[in-house]
Amino acid sequence: MGKTIFDKIWDKHVVKIIEDGPSVVYIDKHLIHEVTSPQAFSGIEKRGAKLFRPAQIVATADHNVPTLHQDLPIKDALSKFQVDTLIDNCKKHGVELYGLGHKYQGIVHVIGPELGITQPGMTIVCGDSHTSTHGAFGAIAFGIGTSEVEMVFAAQCIMQSKPKVMRINIDGTLKNGVVSKDIILYIIAQISASGATGYFVEYAGSAIRALSMEARMTICNMSIEMGARGGMIAPDQTTYDYMQGRMFAPKGAAWEQKLAAWKELYTDADAKFDLEINIKAEAIDPMITYGTNPGMGLSIQGKLPTIESFSDATEKQNYEKALKYMGLTAGQTLIGMPVQNVFIGSCTNSRIEDFRLVASIIKGKQKHPGIKTLIVPGSQEVAKQIKAEGLDKIFEAAGVEIRQAGCSACLGMNEDKIPAGEYCISTSNRNFEGRQGAGARTLLASPLTAAAALLTGKITDIREILN
Repeated sequence: MGKTIFDKIWDKHVVKIIEDGPSVVYIDKHLIHEVTSPQAFSGIEKRGAKLFRPAQIVATADHNVPTLHQDLPIKDALSKFQVDTLIDNCKKHGVELYGLGHKYQGIVHVIGPELGITQPGMTIVCGDSHTSTHGAFGAIAFGIGTSEVEMVFAAQCIMQSKPKVMRINIDGTLKNGVVSKDIILYIIAQISASGATGYFVEYAGSAIRALSMEARMTICNMSIEMGARGGMIAPDQTTYDYMQGRMFAPKGAAWEQKLAAWKELYTDADAKFDLEINIKAEAIDPMITYGTNPGMGLSIQGKLPTIESFSDATEKQNYEKALKYMGLTAGQTLIGMPVQNVFIGSCTNSRIEDFRLVASIIKGKQKHPGIKTLIVPGSQEVAKQIKAEGLDKIFEAAGVEIRQAGCSACLGMNEDKIPAGEYCISTSNRNFEGRQGAGARTLLASPLTAAAALLTGKITDIREILN
């Protein structure tokens, strides 16, 4: 029987199989930031151990960094402590750090791909659930906990039980105004926020193949939001074209050698999956969430479910709780509802293509006076490209300020928070209670839908602007 791409990569990285237990899996690249690494560094030091392979670790500061005045000392005491601790630990243990002020600083899941650190066939871990982003390159990439970060520090290996494998095929042509964020929000709405629990997901089909690398990253990024261990897409010419010439990508003869190996990374025609789902691209509309988990999503023209549509008592209770928190009513539509904030950023949608999309919608127009904006590039490299392409001038003319690189309002660990009771159309990945600040009400959507709200001050079907 043939193998899936997941099986091929997994099998090459298994160091030892423990009978009736997990496997010991070798890790090619370990990404760290200031939030989950301090305890792991401390644990290593208490044991008197050294980092086994520090050259395979890359660190950056992203979660706690301010997005204004990054040249000044961090004001928030806890944030400053965490960033300073990362600096000290990296210096002490010989780890490459792209901290504040470094030209490569940015969100860990943005800088890995753009610098060519992320490569097909790798195993990649980070103490961050959205590590699945890197799977867009045909890598096994997943988030790990603090104790596991310490394990990789000590051995460059991790103990993992092999997950089941699911394939989601999306074939056909996307409608006008539908982008990759809509694809993944649609999938999660269809199978629920726990529908892929226990699985590693491969995305395939003609609609996936037609996507750019940055669009593929958006889809893989949110695999965790349906309970999956990770998501991946087999590499192809789009992948190779994106990677070639990047800072840390192979060069010359090494490139040709790697390319030959990468071209073997595909799922065999006779490979079997534990579960397979087929979706028609034409069925997907611009999407938006209405509740307090990413599975609570619907077509932007759709209506919220009725209370009676829930047969399960727990699901019904959770839905009613979500409605109360969000200030919404069962059965209502969202179209035309006023919003007060727009956030364009996060490891899901803060790459150059996202800002090109937004700029294409707002060019020559003014933002709605009632909208507060947080427009945050995912890295210093993205910020530099925004200026090089003149996108900053388009945003400035529209009355929108572009901030400095960081995670920002995705999780409200710095000053970038949404006020209690206010709505925010956000291009991030989670809409949990309090995720963007205590009492904040998050509506997840694509950069296009966010741009539409930025102009109109309300939830708007982007197709009304595009048509």
